[in-house]
Amino acid sequence: MPFLVEEDDKKQKAYESLLISDPKLLSYLSSELALRVIKVLSKQPSCAMDVARKLKEHEQKIYYHLRNLERVGLVKLLKTEERVGAIAKIYAVNYPVVSFKLFDGKEIIDKKTKAKELKFLGPFIKDGKLDATIIIGSPDPHGKYGAQASDGCCAIDLALFLGSLVKESILPNYKLDTEIKEKDLKNNLILVGGPKTNIVVDKVNKRLPIYFDFYREWNIVSPFSKNVYTGDEIGVVEKIKNPFDQNKQVLVFAGKRFKGTRAAILSLVKNLGEIEKGNKFDSSIIAKVVQGIDKDSDGRIDEAEFLE
Repeated sequence: MPFLVEEDDKKQKAYESLLISDPKLLSYLSSELALRVIKVLSKQPSCAMDVARKLKEHEQKIYYHLRNLERVGLVKLLKTEERVGAIAKIYAVNYPVVSFKLFDGKEIIDKKTKAKELKFLGPFIKDGKLDATIIIGSPDPHGKYGAQASDGCCAIDLALFLGSLVKESILPNYKLDTEIKEKDLKNNLILVGGPKTNIVVDKVNKRLPIYFDFYREWNIVSPFSKNVYTGDEIGVVEKIKNPFDQNKQVLVFAGKRFKGTRAAILSLVKNLGEIEKGNKFDSSIIAKVVQGIDKDSDGRIDEAEFLE
């Protein structure tokens, strides 16, 4: 995905950009009214009638520009609403920036802005600092299942990945699930391990789009595909609103066992773009099922394949 990067002495800002291949499409932005429509939609998704009222323009003019902007890909149809017996189309802006590459020139190769990673992890990283608590299962027997967690070492790869995105760190960045207090649950949370070994994952399990269920043994259940995943190397990556505070978010890396949790973390580190696409059956929901693969046959999971 293309990004526009703005940089000054203090910080760097990156914006998603629509990269167009035909310069003629830029003509749709030559209209002052089209730009005004974009500015209105950037503040709040609206229908043509609402935009027309705000700009004091005829509704048909607004429809004309909306169709052109949708054709280019700058705006998208977000949803429809029933209003006084009619169906209103609600539009939203897709990108704050439009770009057109004139030719393949000299690229900057000495610096990489990890804009895609920061966008996905935006709620968990703020102003260059980790704004979340990483919670791993205790290695001691604990919780109602009396389990000992071995997933904690998987979090090392996750920590190294997050460390490449933050400028400074306030220690400690993690807590054991046995150390968590009620107030801690109201932060942004990054949870590592399944519900058997991580008490906090057990607390949010039934809120997960793809959840863990116990019948003779723990399995992963997907309401989207109607599949029940039973393999030890199966894991999930899921991002949801924090059920303890709706203004915060929860990111879960969990597997039936160690192999599944490792696969979940590897999928983020190696293929974030696929996670961003959302579930195979509902792209609006970040809930992916992955399978760990021992590609070099050394007994360790080193790749993750997406199942849905």
